[in-house]
Amino acid sequence: MALLTYQTVKGFGEHEIVIQKSRFIAHFARVETEEEAQAFIEKIKKQHWNATHNCSAYLIGETDHIQKANDDGEPSGTAGVPMLEVLKKRGLKDTAVVVTRYFGGIKLGAGGLIRAYGGAVSEGLNAIGVVKRTLMQVIHTEIDYQWLGKVEHALRESPYQVKGIEYLELVDVQTYVEADQLDTFTDWMTNLTNGQAKIEKGEEVYLEMLV
Repeated sequence: MALLTYQTVKGFGEHEIVIQKSRFIAHFARVETEEEAQAFIEKIKKQHWNATHNCSAYLIGETDHIQKANDDGEPSGTAGVPMLEVLKKRGLKDTAVVVTRYFGGIKLGAGGLIRAYGGAVSEGLNAIGVVKRTLMQVIHTEIDYQWLGKVEHALRESPYQVKGIEYLELVDVQTYVEADQLDTFTDWMTNLTNGQAKIEKGEEVYLEMLV
């Protein structure tokens, strides 16, 4: 059973902040397996091999059953865990983050580090963007051409999003419908076309919207 809706990072991106002369660069990626998360972390470590630290955190799975945090040499609990907490607080899924630190010569202390790493992730998410993914069923509605004007007009006025229209022997109107709205949509379309429409399920896809 796939999640009906969840939030994740928009995609790969990075964002830098400077605190007490130390540079903190947050790198984000969307990941669906632990292998993908680890490959992403390794890639950033190679890219920033001369950084003081490359701390990381990720959570994966419908129930966040895979969660990891790594301080990469910072005092225990001051980097990876605060980073992971921000991801959890934002309600994100399938997200990995690496915060690269270039030490600027001023020690921040444990509280300062926790704020810096958490802040780098939080500000980075604001800059890069978070998307809400909603599971949609593509519904194929086959109708005679005489119904097309009425159906197109009704769909434009409705909350449903049209994926496309194919003009074949019959017109195939493809609509995105949320999984829990299938019965409502079917009844609505049946009434609209006086029962003349042939309504079939197509593929399931996730639609994304910035939040």
